[in-house]
Amino acid sequence: MSLLLRNVTLPEGNQADVLLDGALISRIGQGIQGGRVLDLSGYLLLPSLAEPHAHLDKAFTADLVPNPSGDLGGAIKGWIEHRTGLTVEDIYGRAMSAVRKYVAHGVTTLRTHVDIGPGLGLRALEAISAVRASVAAVCEIQIVAFSATPLSGAAGAANRDLLAQALAEGADVAGACPGLDPDPRKAIDLCLDIAAGHGKPVDMHIDEWLHVEPSTMELLADAVIATGFEHGVTASHCVSLGMLPAEHALRVSRKAAAARLSVICLPQTNLYLQGRDHATATPRGLTAVKALREAGVNIAAGADNMQDPFNLLGRGDPLETAALLMAAAHQSAAQALASVTDCARQALGLPVPGIAAGARADLLAIKAGSVREAIASADTNRVVIRAGRLVARTDTRHDLADELTDKGDGHLGRH
Repeated sequence: MSLLLRNVTLPEGNQADVLLDGALISRIGQGIQGGRVLDLSGYLLLPSLAEPHAHLDKAFTADLVPNPSGDLGGAIKGWIEHRTGLTVEDIYGRAMSAVRKYVAHGVTTLRTHVDIGPGLGLRALEAISAVRASVAAVCEIQIVAFSATPLSGAAGAANRDLLAQALAEGADVAGACPGLDPDPRKAIDLCLDIAAGHGKPVDMHIDEWLHVEPSTMELLADAVIATGFEHGVTASHCVSLGMLPAEHALRVSRKAAAARLSVICLPQTNLYLQGRDHATATPRGLTAVKALREAGVNIAAGADNMQDPFNLLGRGDPLETAALLMAAAHQSAAQALASVTDCARQALGLPVPGIAAGARADLLAIKAGSVREAIASADTNRVVIRAGRLVARTDTRHDLADELTDKGDGHLGRH
């Protein structure tokens, strides 16, 4: 079936009609006829959004899992204690609620880390795999099997076996946090080796803290270069890189570029968790975006956690992430949008279709006149299209006192 998006504003600012034929954009121009017409006057057309780093298994547990210290260590402790009692049904229900929010905001591609390990086994993987199957027609979900610590040594044998089992049973990506391992270098080598054995990419939690040693980001880049790992590597967080002197950060960033790493900046969760022990001049807790960009590293951005002990906030809207990149990382509107669209898809190893004839019709229309306005207002009036199919639409109504409208008749008026 054909769908005609009438009078929509393109990212460059010009208005056009956009004809979708099946899963593809067929034509872009003026006065196009045919298909089911959707009038999008006043809406800006963007590529659909991507969430490159989520934790669906943890979503909406903020009121269930205490984190009195508010920092990363407190969140980890509280979560590990809580997760032993989780059921497949509970995880599935909360994750589905999160996916609904993501899709309503315009996300049609999402990567989620899923805990595996002691007290939990593969229950979370089972639940999120079921979610992935349920929503496959509206949102593509990649699952990272996030290994427990340690991976190295005799103590890590069971975790290594479980990571391999998770990849064999449907996880798309291998994950770990080598900086928490007694032997970070060995943990990286083991994760790469297990992933290579299954032909899977790697996405690691890297240096999610402010202290700069050891730099597991540099260890990861060295290992990828040394082994020639060819399945794709993503480094998430990379917080301590932002604490290095400029020249040092640039040197590590150039090594990351040579290893063809993608880096995912996670502003909201790291702004929430980091710097609590700095009474003054509190660090922002973000990676070195400027140095990474100068070195040519692909920089994506994600929300990370959604209302759980790691981040009490989060609404499942990548435009919230983009706004934080503009405010906290001083990125332009175009750079911030790219981090949650094109660059995010590149980090996930996916094509970047864009808005052009012949491209896949994965699109978001949002009530706005420009990319900057879309990020600033994050308007809830949105139309979400996946493969040419309308999968979500939100229309918001404001009823305001007559002093705030043009009615002037003493009644509430719609604006």
